[in-house]
Parts: sequence; structure tokens; C-alpha cells
Amino acid sequence: MELNALKAFVEVAHQGSFSDAAEALYLTQPAVSKRVAQLETELGARLFDRIGRKVTLTSAGSTLLPNARRLLNDARELQRLAADLSGDVRGRLSMGTSHHIGLHRLPPPLKRFVEDYPEVELDIRFMDSEAACRAVETGDLELAIVTLPPEPLPNLKMATIWDDPLAFMVGLDHPLADRTEVTLADLFVHPAVLPGSTTYTRAILEEAVRNVGVQLKVGMATNYLETLHMLVATGLGWSLLPATLLDHQVARLDVPEMRLARQLGAVTHQKRSLSNAAMEMIRACQAG
Repeated sequence: MELNALKAFVEVAHQGSFSDAAEALYLTQPAVSKRVAQLETELGARLFDRIGRKVTLTSAGSTLLPNARRLLNDARELQRLAADLSGDVRGRLSMGTSHHIGLHRLPPPLKRFVEDYPEVELDIRFMDSEAACRAVETGDLELAIVTLPPEPLPNLKMATIWDDPLAFMVGLDHPLADRTEVTLADLFVHPAVLPGSTTYTRAILEEAVRNVGVQLKVGMATNYLETLHMLVATGLGWSLLPATLLDHQVARLDVPEMRLARQLGAVTHQKRSLSNAAMEMIRACQAG
């Protein structure tokens, strides 16, 4: 059983599409289809049902998927161990990060890392922090540089790299924009535009709100913090955003009853040994 065929199978299952899997693997669609067909022939079972453009796992495919992921992870682990014995920093590093961290925190350490370790092949995937943590847990990613979960997650190891203070913000024309201090009661009368309900940042706010016994009035939600900043600036509501997004388009509200922050950092699997490349990437981020 070839690893390349297993890789194609796992990617099609992940993407739900042969064409998207081909793009992710830098292959043609016929090449991906051929590899999956070879695997089906070898196993004597159909792995996908293909109805129009929709691709779904069969019962046999669902049974194979976790085992295929484990085999691929074991193979990558052997490759890493062999490479790391030499002490060299090279090979492939699959990591995930959020769009916000990719824009505001990662550029300087990433630039240094690329200059210092040109033999590392970087596979950086931009996704929500929550999805990146799940990908580390399943073994699809070796490392995530993301917003850390407010509560520990099973099988994952977390290390804080940056403290990230949060700030209440409104547009310059908002009724509260000129207030020296704002109470929670005053703030929560107005609609909010917030990160999605499944995000770690939203969880931090909702936990704080539960503790003081007030209710949020959410008008709009999106996981993209830069989009939320735009919505605040155009007057669609207040938001709780990283203080790094404060600029001349928005006003910061001083809410003495609630001072919140989140942590950004590295997420790895507790049972997975890190490659030299992953360890150096973490060190580069820690260096600032």
C-alpha cells in the first residue's frame, strides 16, 4: 500500500472534492483519481460515493480514514526522527495560524526563520484558531500558532508566546464614543458586532458576561477580526477586539468593570515529538 495513495485518499476525504484535493496536493485531478482508484482496487472496496459533484465516504472509507491518518502520521514521525538525528533544521513543517496572527504577529519571526533555515519547506495554513487546534489533535498539523483556548484541551500542549489585551471599541460617531468611562449596563444597551459564537475570543467575553449577570445584544458576527474592525468603524455596533487593532477610525471605551485579555501561542500534540523545524519556529516567535 503506497503512502501517496493514502495521502490522496485522506485529502479527498478532508476536502470532500477530488479537484480541491488535487489543488492541495499540487497534483492534477486525474492523478488523484488514479491513486484513489488504485487503493480501492488493492483493498477490494469502494471508498467514496460520487454523486454529481458530491463526494462522500462509504462505510469502508469511514473505517479506513482514521487508520490511514495514523499510518501517515507514523510515516511523518519516522521521517522527522531520521532528519532530526543529524541536528539539521530542514524538511517539511506543516503549521496553522489565524489570519490575525499572520498579519499582526507572525511576519517578523517568520522572516527571521526563513532567512535562518532556508532548507525548511513551510506549509502554512491560515484558518480559525479552533480549526487549527483540531488539526493538531488529529495529526494533520504539527504546530499551530494561534489564539489559545481559554480551557485546556485533551491531548494538546499549549505555550503562551504573546499576551494580547482586548479592548472595547466603537465608531467615532457612536453615542458612547466621547464618554470618559462606560458601565456595562450602558454598553450592553447597544448592539454588538462580535467574533463567532464558537471562537475562543467570544468564549472569553461570554464567560465574563455570565459572571456579572448581563446579556449580550449581538447584531452581527464574523470570525475575521479585521472585518469586525471595519463594521465598528462604520457604526454598526461596538466590539471587543485585540488592542493592536486600535487606530484613528475607532474609539476605545474605558469599561472599568471588565478588563479582558487573551493569550496567543503555540499548540502541539502531547504525544508527538517535535521536529527541529517546529522547535525553531516556536523559538523564533518567542524571540519577538
